[in-house]
Amino acid sequence: MTNTQFFVSAEWLFAHLDDPQVVIVDCRFSLAEPILGQQQYQASHISGADYLDLNQDLSSSVGEHGGRHPLPNPIDLAQKLSAMGVKPNTLVVAYDDSRLAFAARLWWLLRYLGHEQVAVLTGGFAGWQKAGYPVTDVIPEPRIATFVPQIQTQMVVDREEVKTRSHLPGVVLVDSRESDRFSGEREPIDKIAGHISGAVNYPWLEVTDSSGYLLSPQQQSDRASRLEKAEEIIVYCGSGVTACVNLLSLELAGIQNAKLYAGSWSDWISY
Repeated sequence: MTNTQFFVSAEWLFAHLDDPQVVIVDCRFSLAEPILGQQQYQASHISGADYLDLNQDLSSSVGEHGGRHPLPNPIDLAQKLSAMGVKPNTLVVAYDDSRLAFAARLWWLLRYLGHEQVAVLTGGFAGWQKAGYPVTDVIPEPRIATFVPQIQTQMVVDREEVKTRSHLPGVVLVDSRESDRFSGEREPIDKIAGHISGAVNYPWLEVTDSSGYLLSPQQQSDRASRLEKAEEIIVYCGSGVTACVNLLSLELAGIQNAKLYAGSWSDWISY
């Protein structure tokens, strides 16, 4: 898959709504109001789209450690993907209305489970509606497929690896949160403000424009130019969700040696 295949336009998706090789997943979610995404989906969504919830489907239950959105149980997620008809050659298209915050989480998770055929919808649900494409409240019937996860363990690191690796020459630790959260001036979610020592700040909101459209691959490449020579990049955010937007950006820039610190800041400060 080339880096430009990591995203599709509303125009492309509309032309492929009836393609049996395409599975669409609505990932809308609100951290402030966790049931809102499900309610929005039930009211209206792209035709044929299934729904995956950040808390219920794209994360596992929260413990003392592991952060606010621990990675989901791969078997549980595989069963849900099977019921959506995801097969080895299926292209999964994920969308949200939060500048890819949650769609990119699914994009990363599928690749972590060994499924490379996955893209995000640039412009999200708002872009789809603005283009005048149809929406529906019809929930699709379950489909029959067998999704077999092949976990790519090299894509993720834990706290111990961050502690031992982040200060090595050639390793860059990237914090994806907004600059005022990185600096510790503001912390709306976690109990402790600040960032992991040695991290550099690449705010995830810089990956898209204000309407949720991805900047061009060239712009992504320019943004990541200082990271090109890194031997290894470890990316984190507050809980391992919006970090995935930066991981998508790095792939678009042609940089493929980046890993997710899944627990992120919320895991780091739990110790």
